Amino acid sequence: MKNISTLLGGLALLGVAILFYLHFSGSPAKPAAAALNGSSAASGNLKIAYFDIDSLQTNYKDFKDAEDQLKTQDSDNKIRLNSLGTSYQKRLKELQDKAPTMSQAEGEAAQRELATLQQRYNQTEVELDQNMKKTQMDMMTRLHNDVEAFLKEYNKEKGFSYIFAYQPGVFIYYKDSALDITGDMIKGLNEQYEKKKKEKK
Repeated sequence: MKNISTLLGGLALLGVAILFYLHFSGSPAKPAAAALNGSSAASGNLKIAYFDIDSLQTNYKDFKDAEDQLKTQDSDNKIRLNSLGTSYQKRLKELQDKAPTMSQAEGEAAQRELATLQQRYNQTEVELDQNMKKTQMDMMTRLHNDVEAFLKEYNKEKGFSYIFAYQPGVFIYYKDSALDITGDMIKGLNEQYEKKKKEKK
């Protein structure tokens, strides 16, 4: 099983890819965007803003809860696999202790039993890994949809032409902090998330 840091690293990279796709796909006449912190960033009819992916992931409550859920699922998976592994090792030792007194038929039956236990462990490991990947994809799809819905609604008033997703070392080499909409996105998305949580209760 992959460790949680690898999983979350992959989750972050997947988030970058999805958010870049969000902002570079579709018609530029109807951009996805958010609010500017009190200033206008217009060049002719072109209005541009950006948000910081790292900051959004750090402060967006839904993303943090998703990370916690993945950590819990990963921990549960490890406990389950460790339990199966322990059972296998225990049974292996029992059969090894009995081996000197086993008949040929009993020895063959023991080998089949161990092969079945090993197969069960391998199948469980694959299933848990697949379930983890599906959980990741489902979470990123949901987070993407929530961000997209927020940006579309928010941009009705702001009218930005483009929003860029910024991450250190990725794509943007210069940025004007006056164009940073991250704070507004975090505030709006957290409010949206808290509202959804209350509706589920």
